[in-house]
Amino acid sequence: MSSFWASLKEDLSLTDRLMLLCALILSVWGVFCIYSAAAGTAGMGFDYAFRQAAWLLVSVIAMLAVMIVGHNKLLEGAYPLFGLALLLLFLTLLAPKVKGAQSWLGFGGVRFQPSEFAKVAVILTMSKFMSRYPPLDFKTFMMCLGVIMIPVMLVLLQPDAGSALVYLVISFGMLLAAGTPMKYLGGLVGLGLSAIPVLFIFVLKDYQKNRILVFVDPMRDPLGAGYNVIQSRIAVGSGGFSGKGFMMGTQSKLRFLPEPHTDFIFSVFSEEFGFIGCITLVILFTILLIRILWTGINSRDRRCKILTAGVGSWLWFQMFESLGMSIGLMPVTGLPLPFLSYGGSSLLATFIALGLVASIHIEGAESRHGF
Repeated sequence: MSSFWASLKEDLSLTDRLMLLCALILSVWGVFCIYSAAAGTAGMGFDYAFRQAAWLLVSVIAMLAVMIVGHNKLLEGAYPLFGLALLLLFLTLLAPKVKGAQSWLGFGGVRFQPSEFAKVAVILTMSKFMSRYPPLDFKTFMMCLGVIMIPVMLVLLQPDAGSALVYLVISFGMLLAAGTPMKYLGGLVGLGLSAIPVLFIFVLKDYQKNRILVFVDPMRDPLGAGYNVIQSRIAVGSGGFSGKGFMMGTQSKLRFLPEPHTDFIFSVFSEEFGFIGCITLVILFTILLIRILWTGINSRDRRCKILTAGVGSWLWFQMFESLGMSIGLMPVTGLPLPFLSYGGSSLLATFIALGLVASIHIEGAESRHGF
């Protein structure tokens, strides 16, 4: 036991404490925002905040465990973890629907979202796969796409287009870090853009089409599909420069804002903390993302460079999408804002990913200090 604590103490002394501090500040801030947001939803503020705080504790413990185990051992077991992730994604297709989607599994009274944890498995697997088979020619490029499309298709069948898009963004960032020629990446982007009309007509559900249409013009259905965006904009705008103050937001308290503790947590945050709070939030996310990418740049291991690119792409896109949909600059997808939105699966998966990055940073620090 003494060796365990000694190892943990040494790891904490070598890890990127600034990155972890930003994550913890955002997460604690999220607990308070969830308390405020859910206080207007049948008075469930304390209940939701307590659950999120409990998940935060579990998530930090999981992150420390990943740091101690190390990214190298987890990369060794990447393929079995990927297989397990695919199995869980398949099992969700057999589960009962929740709010129109089959995204959840439950065991022993605990429900979780496999697509969140599958992001970690995908990042580990693609890091290992791309380092062994660099996507430098068309054959290996298509091999990498073939691997990533398996979980993407399983997530689309749930249906969860938002999470599927996150997988694609993660893959794009990792392909870029792996040195994929720009002609392949450009062709991939062009193919994706050209496929949008086909997806819109033949693949997307009616409610997903409505989300895109109201993104272009929320007033086309102000009491239906456009209601969320309109109320979110009102909440963000009413915060002004300094905000109304903690627990003083009216959009969530009077229940005008749908899903205030999950999808639109940033709207609640903006109304209560204003422009100053939003700038502080963006600065914390920016520091966090820079530290993640810096860890990858400084690593001598190709796998680690690709891995950190995947984690950074994941967190950046979900932050960008969540903030964007709250102010009407992006379509509503239901993606959680990392660290702030209510949800144990998202929080736990995110901290596990940070544990991988922290482990990579520790390895680099040890090599620099000659340990």
